[in-house]
Amino acid sequence: MFIDIAEVYLKAGDGGDGAVSFRREKYIPNGGPDGGDGGDGGDIIFKVDMGLRTLVDFRYKRKYIAPNGERGGSKNCSGHAGENLVVRVPLGTIVRDKETGRILADLSREGQEEVIVKGGKGGWGNQHFATPTRQAPNFARKGTPGEERTVILELKLLADVGLIGFPNVGKSTLLSVVSAARPKIANYHFTTLSPNLGVVSVAEGASFVMADIPGLIEGAHEGAGLGHQFLRHIERTRLLIHIVDISEADGRDAIQDVDVITRELEKYNPELAKRPQIIAANKVDALADTSRLERFKSEMERRGYPVFVISAATRKGVDELIRYAYERLKDLPEIVLFDPAHRETVAEEKKEEPPFTVTRENGVYVVDGPWIRKILGSVNLDDRESLQYFQRAMKNKGVIEALEKEGIQEGDTVRIGEIEFDYIP
Repeated sequence: MFIDIAEVYLKAGDGGDGAVSFRREKYIPNGGPDGGDGGDGGDIIFKVDMGLRTLVDFRYKRKYIAPNGERGGSKNCSGHAGENLVVRVPLGTIVRDKETGRILADLSREGQEEVIVKGGKGGWGNQHFATPTRQAPNFARKGTPGEERTVILELKLLADVGLIGFPNVGKSTLLSVVSAARPKIANYHFTTLSPNLGVVSVAEGASFVMADIPGLIEGAHEGAGLGHQFLRHIERTRLLIHIVDISEADGRDAIQDVDVITRELEKYNPELAKRPQIIAANKVDALADTSRLERFKSEMERRGYPVFVISAATRKGVDELIRYAYERLKDLPEIVLFDPAHRETVAEEKKEEPPFTVTRENGVYVVDGPWIRKILGSVNLDDRESLQYFQRAMKNKGVIEALEKEGIQEGDTVRIGEIEFDYIP
């Protein structure tokens, strides 16, 4: 079963919490803080596996969660980091963020690995919060949560040359005679229901990869005839061989066929319509009236397309077509779908939040935001020194000043998270 698109949920491991601990040994009853740091959460890494050909495995497993980091221990012992989770994908897989549509990775090299979501950082143990005036901090920092996101996996075949054209024009036949690929071939529409790849050998040490893209029809860019599923496999190809049934069987018009396919390419992705094309006028052996061929060839050459008259069934003109395609490929650059230098993390992609906000709800002053939530998780509000640390941090960050600007008065209620207290300046 050829599956070339899948949706999966990814959750990296959370960082482990830092520990609150004090050195307690014989003859040292009042030792200092020795709480260890929490371990980092595990990343989720996608890795190319050359043994995979489709994304069928993701039809049955759609959720991947990496292990969390361990909590810190006493005696300055750090928690173990969560193990990275390696997810294997076929060569040619594009990883796209579902929410933003951005490409996160293009796995197009053998053995390539990419971190898709990063694990959270482990929290600090209380040893880090000791100062000359605060010698027994009874609080530690919590670990940060790991990144999470839903991604769309798209398999785009890695081929140098793509065979395009209407159904039943001879694409599969051509691939079968120039490579070792053995696609199904029959005289009816939509014989090929999945792309086929073949290595075309031109001479010793000279070859290229050719993809037989299933036949396109009008409306393919909108998904007609499984058009979307097929068109994505052309995006990597550097050169297109457009095969046309020049015998014009079933009352078809060869020039109109070229126009329809070209429009479908342009509507799906304008860059595809600009990709270099070679026209292969196929089934010349079944052509009774050569004037049709001359009219077609003249029009295509006027448009700037090189035209080769072939018969895939008898191999007439096929060798010349293949040699020309090979020479063209020498001058064509690789298709880059994604520049790793533009990669951003989940945190960077999200709109930057202010460190805190102060709002008023039913007479209560509510303080919220990423910074306030993070520091609140590091504080033991039942401990006097920890509470003092929290109050100083609030003042230094500007929370107290923001509350005063909002008009807070002594005795007013402040809510931070699930905690409420009276404001005392």
